[in-house]
Amino acid sequence: MNRDDDVVVAEQLRKRYGDVHALAGLDLRVPPGMVYGLLGPNGAGKTTAVRALSTLLRPDQGRARVAGYDLLRQPHQVRERIALTGQYAAVDEILSGRQNLILFGRLNRLSARQAKQRADELLGRFDLTAAAGRAAGQYSGGMRRRLDLAVSLIRRPQLLFLDEPTTGLDPRSRNQVWEAVRSLVTAGTTVLLTTQYLEEADQLAARLAVIDSGRVVAEGTPDELKSRIGGDRLEVVVHDREQLDLAAGILGRICGAAPELDPETRRLSAPVADRIGALTAAVRSLSEAQVAVVDIGLRRPTLDEAFLQLTGAPQRTGQEVPA
Repeated sequence: MNRDDDVVVAEQLRKRYGDVHALAGLDLRVPPGMVYGLLGPNGAGKTTAVRALSTLLRPDQGRARVAGYDLLRQPHQVRERIALTGQYAAVDEILSGRQNLILFGRLNRLSARQAKQRADELLGRFDLTAAAGRAAGQYSGGMRRRLDLAVSLIRRPQLLFLDEPTTGLDPRSRNQVWEAVRSLVTAGTTVLLTTQYLEEADQLAARLAVIDSGRVVAEGTPDELKSRIGGDRLEVVVHDREQLDLAAGILGRICGAAPELDPETRRLSAPVADRIGALTAAVRSLSEAQVAVVDIGLRRPTLDEAFLQLTGAPQRTGQEVPA
């Protein structure tokens, strides 16, 4: 069914709620030692997929192996090897950071000594030692998320399900959480990440699966997904709208294709194969033709553009049916 080292292998997972097909034949493979991202519009099936793979709900059809164990026949073995961090911190706000970690350590059957030792390790790892004695309710959003991640690692899981970890965080706190996630992978934990922030997926994920209507519609590295909608483009913004046709002729000869024109923004865009050569030739030729240029540069497709083209729409009007 799978390669020996795949952490997650799902085949034709299906889950239906009345007339709604939350999962409609989901196929997924997650290699070890990386952040693997799940992207999709609202209602695409991301949350249902995570709940099914983390044993929180039973799929109607299909099969899967998680951390080497059969999802349906060996759920207890799966749970011993995974952790799940939801969108909102699950820590006790009254207890201090250290007390939270010790509590969860004891709940995970660590001895009192082991729980304290593990708490101190994780506080240091997530840069929370200085705030260890403060109540978690006094933590900033970024600190609470880092504490939540630390709680998830009490048992050193093989696989961590991370559901939209930076929702509502400011850019500084988001960067702190990103660094914490990268450190997890460096330490050997595989992370299955769901996120609405495409920049986050681009920053963290080594591979991505785009889910739409309950199934995977595209899979690959961020660069591979971007390349599916086209390669690099040369973009030029001219100063005078009257020079658009002249500039278009120059770019057409250099790039070997008629450029796209936007008269409102005075912008021209054309695909290029030889990036540096085309840019150099365009700068020289436009200057020789006395075309006044406001801006010129090379541009790659963004993950946002790939996402919109692969899913056909930025978001669904409905909501995914909760399990």
